[in-house]
Amino acid sequence: MTEKTHHKTIVLSDIHLGSKWSKAKEATRFLKKNSCDTLILCGDIIDGWSLSRGKKPKWKKRHTNFMRHILDIQHSTKIIYVRGNHDSFLDRILPITFQNIQIVRDYIYRSNGKKYYVLHGDIFDKITSRYSWLAKIGDVAYSLLMWVNRYYNNRRMKKGLPYYFLSRNIKNRVKVAVSYISDFEKHLANIAKKKGCHGVICGHIHHPQKCYFGDILYLNAGDWVESLSALTEDYQGNWEVVTYAKEETEKKVKTDNSPNFNLAI
Repeated sequence: MTEKTHHKTIVLSDIHLGSKWSKAKEATRFLKKNSCDTLILCGDIIDGWSLSRGKKPKWKKRHTNFMRHILDIQHSTKIIYVRGNHDSFLDRILPITFQNIQIVRDYIYRSNGKKYYVLHGDIFDKITSRYSWLAKIGDVAYSLLMWVNRYYNNRRMKKGLPYYFLSRNIKNRVKVAVSYISDFEKHLANIAKKKGCHGVICGHIHHPQKCYFGDILYLNAGDWVESLSALTEDYQGNWEVVTYAKEETEKKVKTDNSPNFNLAI
């Protein structure tokens, strides 16, 4: 039986189920290894854009397995699903609650005497919110970058080299992207402050982060396309960014089928 680590809160974001780039299998393994009282799904869990593009079915068994696991754990875990721009098709039914699952546009999460404003984060992106057609062109460009990422790492694996997040490192070195991320973080921290919250919890930009802007705690869960990251909170109110060590896990799975998780530094 797999030994579990229990947390008060876990936050996952940007799993993009229905996209060929989604690491749904790893996300499911993570949740089987880590349990919690409250699970926050912080947007773009289902990639409606990818599912609506092209004729070839993109929904795989691993995507179904993730959703099945969510339905299984809802009996012992409160689940808050915040819609994102890729799963904005949920807007037609929001807000909705069934059994122990709430699906909402945004949420005020109370924990250890503190309030956190929870949202996906696309509210910051005017292109996403006002010009969805242009955002979808950008989504196609991102898919192309992921294709290059896959080809590049297939070559590295043949040479015995570890997995390298090419797409993520390109974004981290482009000045425009770095500026966008910085502005994004500050903007959402300011929104949380105006709402009288102690912190903000979000996703959207695929950039896991824990930092302070003044007295406001900014928490970004990252994604399960590139970063393979999550947020965890213990019962003392301490938050951490946790990453799924993909290259080490693949080696370990071959020997004992046991996933490996590391705390991000």
